Amino acid sequence: MNIILSPNKREHFLPMPVVLISTADKEGNRNIAPYANVMPILRPLDLIAIASWLKRDTLDNIRSTKEFVINVPSADLVDEVMICSRNYPDDVDEFAEANLGAKASQKVTAPSIEGCIAWMECTLDREVVEEGKYSIIIGKVVHLEVDDEYLAENGDMDFEKARPLSVMLGETGMYYTVPAGTGDYREYAEMFTGGN
Repeated sequence: MNIILSPNKREHFLPMPVVLISTADKEGNRNIAPYANVMPILRPLDLIAIASWLKRDTLDNIRSTKEFVINVPSADLVDEVMICSRNYPDDVDEFAEANLGAKASQKVTAPSIEGCIAWMECTLDREVVEEGKYSIIIGKVVHLEVDDEYLAENGDMDFEKARPLSVMLGETGMYYTVPAGTGDYREYAEMFTGGN
């Protein structure tokens, strides 16, 4: 039997990646916030979209400096993700609160986070705002770096070793998850008919 639910429960049935977005304001004050509403915009483009509430230090910093870093944490960083999710005053440094090390970024001034699987340094491409509701930040990835410990011989991510963090929402909390393989690998070419 199928059950009809409220449309706003869609995230209860859709696994979402968990990332830590690191920013700094113009005075150099650092900030980290976890986000799960993150989506690459089509291959082979270099754009990535983030949905954000309007009242976030991260959003303020991105608007001000036009840059940010998307850090991809492993499941080993669940506790740190939760610490960074707290609603701190503006002057609190989440790097210090979560005991996370800063790593110098290559193309942006916002710091990256040590100990992650991968880092996407981004500049602000554009922002789409639904007044009073939300913002969609579209970032251009200007530098992509990965810890080679998590790469397979063919250059793909060994996701079972890396254990990139994802989340499923529940009624009163969150279930942190990681991807698991089905044992089925398919070539992209299978999607195309007529040899194209």
